[in-house]
Parts: sequence; C-alpha cells; structure tokens
Amino acid sequence: MSRAERVEIFEVGPRDGLQNESRVLPVETRIALIRDLATAGLRTVEAGSFVSPRNLPQMAQTADVLAGLSSLAGQVDLPVLVPNARGFADALAAKARHIAVFAAASESFSRRNINRSIEESLDEYRPIVTEARAKGLTVRGYVSCVLGCPYEGRVAVSAVVSVATALAAMGCEEISLGDTIGVGTPDAARAMTAAVAREIGIERVAVHFHDTYGQALANVLACLELGVTVVDSSVAGLGGCPYAPGASGNLATEDLVYMLDGLGVETGVDLDRVAAAGRAVCTALGSAPRSRAGQALAAKIK
Repeated sequence: MSRAERVEIFEVGPRDGLQNESRVLPVETRIALIRDLATAGLRTVEAGSFVSPRNLPQMAQTADVLAGLSSLAGQVDLPVLVPNARGFADALAAKARHIAVFAAASESFSRRNINRSIEESLDEYRPIVTEARAKGLTVRGYVSCVLGCPYEGRVAVSAVVSVATALAAMGCEEISLGDTIGVGTPDAARAMTAAVAREIGIERVAVHFHDTYGQALANVLACLELGVTVVDSSVAGLGGCPYAPGASGNLATEDLVYMLDGLGVETGVDLDRVAAAGRAVCTALGSAPRSRAGQALAAKIK
C-alpha cells in the first residue's frame, strides 16, 4: 500500500504530555497551550483527562480547561480521556464531545495501572461507549503496551489484536496503538500494525510511539507505508507514562512535522508555530524542549 498524501496529527501534549511532568500547570497556561497548538494548525488536541486529581493532579480542572476553550468549538476537536463511568459522567457534565478510553495489551500493566484485568476494563467501557455514541460523541480507543510491557517484556501481537478488535467492536471509531515504553523497532511496529489493520481496517488505525530508544520516527515511517493516516505526537516531546518506569517522552510533534514536510506529506501544521508553542510550555514547566527540530529552530532564533 502506498503512503498517504495527508496525515492527521493527533496532538496529545496537553494530556499525555503534561500528565507525566512534575510541575502542575495552572488552567490558564493549559488553555494557552491548546490555543497555541490550534493556531499552529493542529485540528485535534487532547485537552485533558477526567481522572482523580489525587492520582494525576496535572489533569485537575479539565472541565475548566474545556470551558475556557469554548470559542474553538467547531474548529478544533478537544478529546478527553475517561478511565471509568465516573470520569465519563464528569466529561458529559463538562460538555465534552470527544472522549477516549484505554486498555492494555498486557495483563500485568492493566492490573498495576488501573487495578483491573484487561477483560474487566473492557467490560466497564462497553456501556460507556454505547451511551457516548448514542449521545453523538465520538469515541477513540487506546491500546497500551503494544510492543512491550515494563513488567512482562514482549507482548504477543495476538494480544494487541484481541484488545484492538474488542474496542472497535464496542464502537470506538479509531484505535490508537501505543508503544507505551518505546521499545519498538520498525519491522515489529509494522507487523503489529498490519495485524490489527487486517482485522479492523487501516482507516481505523492510529499509531502512538514513544521515543525511549530513538525509534519513534522510524516506526512511524514504517507504518505510513501501510497506509496509516493518523499519528499521535506531543509538542516538545513532553510526557511518557507515569506507570511505565524508565519510559521517556512521546514522539515530538515538531520532529514529526519536520519529517512529514520533508516527505511531501501534507499535515496543515506550521512547524515554526508549533515549535513556538513547545518553547512556551517548556518555559512554563521550567524545562527545555526535547524535540530535536524544536532545538534546532530555537538555535536559529538566538
């Protein structure tokens, strides 16, 4: 299958990125980040997560973040993660129109992350997804640990396919395949993605690679050759996984845009503007951008 002419970038920095940063940013700063990303041309920006603030204080007041972005309605999709029925109720109260649920391909990771088995987590999501679809919401499904688990090591492709097909069957329109600890390499990433695509269709598959071993861009490129058209990334390479020891940040949006621009693949994203958004949020966090492209562009400004 040939590479797509256009790729949609699913920006996860304000949720998956910030949730693993030690500094808790105020609501106003999170809103400003999302506005900056929208200005850069990103049309899907994960706005937050309705989890307990005791567990993830970085995601507290996600309802206030959504309220502060009401002027973007119809221009930018602002999905939020919901871990359970309580989170879903809170998302509905906040007038979220796009939600995501997540399940692991690793039994050990599922139990340590959400204290439920894989099957228990899927059972909990089924009525949530059904109600969300009935109310006109879009639903995305995340599968974590698709290429490795911090507790079990290698994860069988069949386990990934099983969880992905279960999420698709319950009504998730898009399934994001996440290399949570960033251990994947191109051939393994392509084989796993192809196996899932054979069951649910490549048009429903998104990929989400962490860059622990510097393989994220290579993995994306391998999957683009399958016809993947949606790629997750995080501005400035923010984040990682708080439940995956040693996992470094997500694939940086700046690096992804730079590569896709070089391939002649359209994204609609302005590299200079997304790099500026990365610099701004890193200043607020008191850290430096982890994006190679972001660093190179910053050096030109000095």
